[in-house]
Amino acid sequence: MLLVPPMKTLCMMAIASLTLAFPASAMDNALRAGLMKLDPQTRLEQRCDAEVLDRITHDDRKFKADRVVAYAFATPEMSADAIRSPGAAFRSKGQWYRLKFKCQTGPDHMDVLQLRYRIGDEIPEADWAKYNLYD
Repeated sequence: MLLVPPMKTLCMMAIASLTLAFPASAMDNALRAGLMKLDPQTRLEQRCDAEVLDRITHDDRKFKADRVVAYAFATPEMSADAIRSPGAAFRSKGQWYRLKFKCQTGPDHMDVLQLRYRIGDEIPEADWAKYNLYD
């Protein structure tokens, strides 16, 4: 499991929550500027996390996705402009679900060029702490 320093985690969570409020096509200049301040790998991860949450909520109205943990069950595989997360999880309406996704961005990691995802089973609440999932 990859541990992230507390300040970087806080920054990533703040950017992710801002990103969720704005779909890709509606990002304003302030949000873009905030994402551009992140290191490229973190920006790639945050942009793809936000996009997968937005797409899940848009594609299936029974979900209202508000959090994603890309590394819940497996370490994501990163390349220059893509992330493959075979062991992710997302939260919707207080419940966690397994998730797999692959996301490719442009070179600046601001524009999502391709995203594929698959929603898996609901994760029992008794397992949340084991996988660093929170309420």
